[in-house]
Amino acid sequence: MIKVKNVTKEFSLSRKQRKELGDQYKTVKSVRAVDDVSFECNPGRIFGLLGPNGAGKTTALRMIATMLKPSSGSISVSGYNTIDEGQKVREQIGFMTGQTALYDRLTPSEMVKYIADLYGMDNQGFNKRKKYLFDALDMNSFSDQRISRLSTGMKQKTSIARTMIHDPSVMVFDEPTSGLDVMTSRSIIALIRNCQEEGKTVIFSGHRMGEVNQLCDDIAIIYKGKIFYNDTMDKFKSEMTKPTFEEEFIFRVGEE
Repeated sequence: MIKVKNVTKEFSLSRKQRKELGDQYKTVKSVRAVDDVSFECNPGRIFGLLGPNGAGKTTALRMIATMLKPSSGSISVSGYNTIDEGQKVREQIGFMTGQTALYDRLTPSEMVKYIADLYGMDNQGFNKRKKYLFDALDMNSFSDQRISRLSTGMKQKTSIARTMIHDPSVMVFDEPTSGLDVMTSRSIIALIRNCQEEGKTVIFSGHRMGEVNQLCDDIAIIYKGKIFYNDTMDKFKSEMTKPTFEEEFIFRVGEE
């Protein structure tokens, strides 16, 4: 379970950054990327965090994953506070983003083994988990090729396997299908659905509204750092005034 309560994140601006941003930021010393945000994500449900680029989604997700510290407010993951118990949180969570680093000189098999060793996994547990992930993501055909030689889709699959090898109870997917072909996207969507069926807590952030509509049980829409919608997907659909989910999303963001 994830609990985000009244969380704010401010970033200080250097003189150079203020100059690059233009005259309206000339006297501004900081920007608020996330502003008094609260939401909960529950086990066995997929929570969609939606918003346009620059809305604060990735900043919020990085705070949950302990990559950033909130300026104020609190975040707990599986009962552990992200500030005081960061190591415990990292043991519980898998954070997958398109910017997740991979070592080009390693193979996918070597990459996931390296991460498994960091988490202290025994060989039996590792081999069982690796087989499940490599089968689910159809990775066996390229498991022993250097990552530098892999396609974008293969690298994304490797990144997901790396993130999930320690079998975390909480999964955060930040645009996991961005830039991928239909077949690769389908295998990743199926794996996310499996996480839900296993009772994991899942946050999904993406731009493809069809995937959001297909996957999410609950959604929150963030815009200019603030949450302005937070409810179940069924409730959202019942309130729609536009013919498609994508049009409804654009309409609601445009109203703010």
